[in-house]
Formats: sequence, C-alpha cells, structure tokens
Amino acid sequence: MLQQLLRTKPVAPAPHVDAGEPFEGSLEGEVHLRRTLTGTQLIMLGIGAVIGAGIFVLTGQAAAEHAGPAIMLSFVIAGIACAFAGLCYAEFAAMLPVSGSAYSYSYATLGEGVAWFIGWCLVLEYLFASATVAVGWSGYFNAFLNNFGLALPEALARAPYTVEAGRLVHTGGIINLPAIAIVGAVCAVGYVGITQSAFVNTIIVVVKVAVILAFIAFGAQYVDPANWQPFIPENEGPGRFGMDGVMRAATMVFFAYIGFDAVSTAAGEAKNPQRDMPIGILGSLVICTVLYILVCAVLTGMLPYPQLGTPEPVSTALAAYPSLQWLQILVEMAAVAGLASVILVMLMAQPRIFYTMSRDGLMPKLFGKVHARFRTPHVGTVVVGLIAAVLAGFLPIGLLGEMVSMGTLLAFATVCAGIFVLRRTRPDLERPFRVPAVSLVAPLGVLACMYLFWQSFKEHWPLFVGWMIIGTVIYLLYGYRHSRLRRDRG
Repeated sequence: MLQQLLRTKPVAPAPHVDAGEPFEGSLEGEVHLRRTLTGTQLIMLGIGAVIGAGIFVLTGQAAAEHAGPAIMLSFVIAGIACAFAGLCYAEFAAMLPVSGSAYSYSYATLGEGVAWFIGWCLVLEYLFASATVAVGWSGYFNAFLNNFGLALPEALARAPYTVEAGRLVHTGGIINLPAIAIVGAVCAVGYVGITQSAFVNTIIVVVKVAVILAFIAFGAQYVDPANWQPFIPENEGPGRFGMDGVMRAATMVFFAYIGFDAVSTAAGEAKNPQRDMPIGILGSLVICTVLYILVCAVLTGMLPYPQLGTPEPVSTALAAYPSLQWLQILVEMAAVAGLASVILVMLMAQPRIFYTMSRDGLMPKLFGKVHARFRTPHVGTVVVGLIAAVLAGFLPIGLLGEMVSMGTLLAFATVCAGIFVLRRTRPDLERPFRVPAVSLVAPLGVLACMYLFWQSFKEHWPLFVGWMIIGTVIYLLYGYRHSRLRRDRG
C-alpha cells in the first residue's frame, strides 16, 4: 500500500494548445472541457475570488486590533509570502494545463497519498469557504435592503444554530434564505457554462473595482495624516501593535488572498494556458495587493484606527462624512457584488477539482460527468451547490473559517515543495514559465505557509485532524480500490 501512496502520475511536456482545442495533457481527462478563457478573463477570475470579504471586512479589523496604520505594511508582508506560492502555481499551471490545481500538481510530483490529502484540503478551501462567504453575503444584502425598509425578518436571514463553548446553541433563527438563494443563483450560472460564469464574474469585478477606486479617490480628499501617527503603535501585549502586531496582522490578512489559486483550476479551459495562466495568477495577485494597500491607506487616514474594528469598516469610515453618503450606499452594493463573485469563483473551482479526482478514479464517476450541451461538470456543480446551500442555510459555519485557511495553506506549501522536487527529478521538462531563483523562492514559500498554518493548527487541531480522518476513510474505502493509476500499473 505504501508503494501505491508514493506512486506519481507520469509527467510529459505539455504541447502548445491553440484556442478552442481540447487538450489531453499528461494528467489525462481534459478532452471534454472547452477552452474559451483569455488571459484577461483569468485575471478577472483571480480578482473576483480575492477581492471580497478581505477588503470589505478584514482591513479594518486587522488595523484596529493588531497593526494600526501599519496594516499597510502587513499587507506588503502577506503579499510577498503569497507571491512565493503564486510563482510556483504559475510554473505548474503553464507546464500542466489541467483542472486539478494543487491536487494535480501533487499527484505528478509527490504521489497519490499526498495528492488525495491536498485534494481533501481543497474541499475545505472551496466548498466550505463558498458557504461561509454566502452567509457574509446574506448579512450585507439584508443590511442593504434595510436602507429601503425591505429587510427580511431575522428568523429568515439567520442560521438556526451557532456554536458557544463547543456546543450547538439555538439562535432563534429558522433558515438563512438569502444565503441559500445566492448559492442557488451562482450554481445556475456555473451549470450553464464557464464562458457565462466568466462573463458574469467580469461584470461584477468591473463594478466592485470601480467602486473601490471611487472610495480611494473621494476618500483620499478626507485623509488626515495625523491619523497615521504613530505609524506602528506601541506594543500593548502579544499580537497587539508594535512589530509583533504587524506580523500578527500579516498572518490574519494573508487569508484575504485566498482564492487566487482558483485561477489554476480553470487551466483546462484556458485558450493559451502556457502564456495565460502565469498572467492570470500573477496579474490578479499584483492588482489585488495594490488595491488592498491603497484602501488601507485611505481607511486609516479617514478615521483613527481604533474606530475601524467593525464588520463594515469601509462603510463606517464613509458614514463619518455626510457628504459621502452616496458613496456609502455604492460601497454596500459593491460588497454584495464582491462577495457574490467570490462565491461564483469558489463554486466554479470545487466541481473541477472533483472532476479531475473522478477521472483519476479517486472520487465516484458521477463527478466526472460533463454536460453534453454546456460542456461543464454539471453533476459536480449541482452536488457541491446543494451541500454549500445546506451549510450556508442551516449550520454554524463561522468556526470553519480557520479550517478553510489551514487547508489552503497546506495546498500552497505543497505546490512550493512540488516545484522544488520536480526541478530535480525532471529537469528535462519544457517550462513555459520558470520560477526565478527557485532554490530560494520554493523553500521560503513552504516555510511561510507552514508558519501561518501552525498559528491556526495550535488552536484548532482536533477539528482539522478529524476532517483528515474522514478523508482518509473515504480514500481507503473508495479511492484506493478504484485508483486508475493502481489499475493501470497493476
């Protein structure tokens, strides 16, 4: 069995793919997905996944509780750490233009056991993150309706249970209808096709980026440089300001970047993956990092940082200036759109992970089915949508936020390690994009991601270990027995 866990899928140089051509790459099973996405659409997918709860919520909380005005520095530090993983993703995505993301890359370099482990971690990232963001979308949407006296009763916009002291406690709610509705609407878009999904996502991204730029432009006129002093507030204890607080905030805001790797799950549908995947991954990272830093600068300049620790810090800053009330409403609309686009990209990515795992025999065959007309993994889209809707509508999923991040960080670390391994085991492979200074970048990526993983694991290890035990049982009962690689090699 150990030999099976360490078996890797054969890796062959990927031929150039012309627009619209199906491509059966070295990891097989990509012949049924239509290649329609351009480099610009891939950048938009990345921005759609990254700019959401992070820019509308996390910025203010990290500033108020940990870094003060130096939250800008925290985003620079987090962006550099994320760039290590982004560079490694770009090399893999250009070399192996398939839909499995970190799962496929691990299978090609570190073996089936690690591939399953990472694939199961990606379920945390995409499936549970989409449900979590749906609940956040519900809150913003109901707050926006409240401006016009149309808000839903709390019982119909809140999950019936929450977690207190490790126990399920009834909240008085019945069901979170808006969360279920947005998951259903997004799944319908994903069911129809990747081109339609990318088109809708592009519209949403343009709207929310335009509003964010408007906030930066108009908010900058009300910036008081005195609010930036001191830039790094004096330390008040572990993780509370000072450089210790800046690093703690960097750990926190790293999670604002989660989602850029969703670009790599669309590699099987890119017109020219060898060129466009690095553009999509690295381009979206650079754009999002710049926007995050600018928003943080304006936020902390408009209001003293202790006042920004609210669930809607951008709206809070604008509310202090009556002349900007019109922009406050637009920001709330952009938050609703922004969170919707995050859900869209996440619910596009997860079925494609299942699709690839199914083609490898590690998941049931139904996840590998492709719609005859729309050419999408429609069964997986429906199944993932139903599960996400149940989680968002009925269950207390806030506790899973840390687990989502833990799964993602392990995937990032594995991709960095995989690039390092493959450079030594297969130096002959054609690499349309190469990580510069890979002997430095890849190890630093592993160390940075594992450091951040450990911060959460110390507190939530029972939940994470329990999740991995469930995944191991599924692999032993189904994946190991049905593995296509095991069948082919006897």
